Amino acid sequence: MKSESSNLYNRSMKNLLLSITSLFIMTVVQSQESYLLVGTYTGGKSKGIYVYKFNSATGTALLADSAVTENPSYLAVSPNQQFVYAVNENGNEQGNGGGITAFSFDKKTGRLTELNHQSSGGNHPCYVAVDKTGKWVVAGNYSSGTLAVFPVRKDGSLEAASQVIQHEGHSVNTDRQAGPHVHSTVFSPDNKFLFVADLGLDKIMTYTFNNKTGKLTPAPVPYTEVDPGDGPRHLVFHPSGKYAYLATEMSGGVEVFNYLKHGQLEFVQHMSALPPDYSGPADGADIHVSPDGKFLYSSTRGQSNNIAIFSINPGSGMIEYRGLQSTLGKTPRNFNFDPTGNFLLAANQNSEEIVIFKRDKTTGLLQDSGGRIAVGKPVCVTWITSK
Repeated sequence: MKSESSNLYNRSMKNLLLSITSLFIMTVVQSQESYLLVGTYTGGKSKGIYVYKFNSATGTALLADSAVTENPSYLAVSPNQQFVYAVNENGNEQGNGGGITAFSFDKKTGRLTELNHQSSGGNHPCYVAVDKTGKWVVAGNYSSGTLAVFPVRKDGSLEAASQVIQHEGHSVNTDRQAGPHVHSTVFSPDNKFLFVADLGLDKIMTYTFNNKTGKLTPAPVPYTEVDPGDGPRHLVFHPSGKYAYLATEMSGGVEVFNYLKHGQLEFVQHMSALPPDYSGPADGADIHVSPDGKFLYSSTRGQSNNIAIFSINPGSGMIEYRGLQSTLGKTPRNFNFDPTGNFLLAANQNSEEIVIFKRDKTTGLLQDSGGRIAVGKPVCVTWITSK
């Protein structure tokens, strides 16, 4: 009798331990899951935005949802992660053919639901950003050289543009810089300034930002010049807020700046993101600082199709070349890290797949994980945490 009771007790305890272990494993796995959002060029295999459930423990992705919208080539997520804003990179002869589409996002299901659509205030918008309060969205229109500010309603939808700014001027390359070409609109870490990289002007334009009214006005130092013909593209700030890094499209370079008071950028260093002895087209693309702030990565397209890797000096913000990684595809227009920093995902536009790299957090170097996501013309990668 005692033996039967003892066996029953042991079986009960074993089942309890198995249940606790399974629950713990499930909790750990879930805590390492995030939503991966992919923006694309449509018209071929792609129909719009794709949402995947990504596991940062295994580096695997499963399709969760998709949303039909035209040419959502750049995406921005609201600070509360409840809303997503996509450019619609289109144009027309009237110069106002671009659009911005607002979506709500359900973290339980990964579902995107379209809220509304507004004109972007120009042609071919290629960048969109949300300010730190989540009350204002700014979009940059490449072909028309304009940027526009949109008030955000309480339900996440957008009002029509409250301000449209037209850049004027040109630079030295008569083929590509005959007029302004806004390529990115980036809010400062303190949300007091907006930095606008204009490829056509060879300038980073700086605006003072009022987060109560959404009004942009030229900053006391209204712009920062780069070398003629560089073609500024994307700007990113270091997590410390002390440094900024610029990818130049036409020269394939990386510019390092100190971020000073009153919205000033102080140039401190230039490095090439191209392979040594490379003689093909530069075609610089994207730039990001790793979540831990220790490394900088910058992609180039053309015939290069690489990501250059640099370590960051925490005291000066200056960078040192560490290596070069092929993106194992064609035209890495965009890339990004998963929220844990364990993986880097490179969106190869013209080979139509995202390559998943494992990242060594000590050296900063990348290794092919073997993971791939097949998607038509992927050109933007961003994230929403699942909790």
